[in-house]
Amino acid sequence: MVPNNAGAGMPGSLDRAELSSPWGRLWGIGVGPGDGEWLTLKGLKVLQTVEVVACPQNRQGEAGMAYGIVRPYLRSEQVVVPLHLPFVRDPAQLHQAQTAAGQTLVTYLEQGQDVAFITEGDASFYSTFSYVAQAVHRLAPSVDITPVPGVCSPLAAVAALNMPLALAAEKIAVLPALYDVAELTQALAWAEVVVVMKVASVFAQVWQQLAAAELLEQSSLVEWVGSAQEKLYPSLVPLENHTPPYFSILIVRRHDYRF
Repeated sequence: MVPNNAGAGMPGSLDRAELSSPWGRLWGIGVGPGDGEWLTLKGLKVLQTVEVVACPQNRQGEAGMAYGIVRPYLRSEQVVVPLHLPFVRDPAQLHQAQTAAGQTLVTYLEQGQDVAFITEGDASFYSTFSYVAQAVHRLAPSVDITPVPGVCSPLAAVAALNMPLALAAEKIAVLPALYDVAELTQALAWAEVVVVMKVASVFAQVWQQLAAAELLEQSSLVEWVGSAQEKLYPSLVPLENHTPPYFSILIVRRHDYRF
């Protein structure tokens, strides 16, 4: 394990003496979508140096999926803070939860303690960290907020499928969640590559839409990428009656390319 004073005085060091602010720093660490070995060296260095590790909690109120990914790298004396950040669409409920999470983190930051908020995938790609960071900034504008990039799930998914995400002049559309499947038609009209995140709730409609467009062979589904539960479906042809889990990514490539 890396001791608290490791790297002092070196470029990129987390040495508190180099910081003029009495506040702790808030780090956003993208820990990847599943495989703990996808954690970056920078992310690992921060995680093993900070006093406090914060993360979204699961439905049982315990530290959730991001914590499970990095747990082997943490020190026993670090404080782990699970935060209630529900998966709901109501803006008022979300804002309330994000503000409460920000207030919790500020109680550590105002004591000069560094906090690493760990998040699945990348810290800046459809990440809960961005909302919590905004809440912290509203409550304590003097806090330094530093995202550390990680492996985002679409990149992990195409790697698992042994194909590139995009080549040459190909255009990419990323749809975070489909509440209207017509959005897929619109994206396919201009993009050569379409990534649909969290496709599970509309998979049946999407399958029918891709079948009508004769794109089932050019479409792939990846479930639980990077985890022990990972499943790969290079073609959607046999999946008409399939029910994917929440953590599923669909990728459509008009020009199929595999290694």
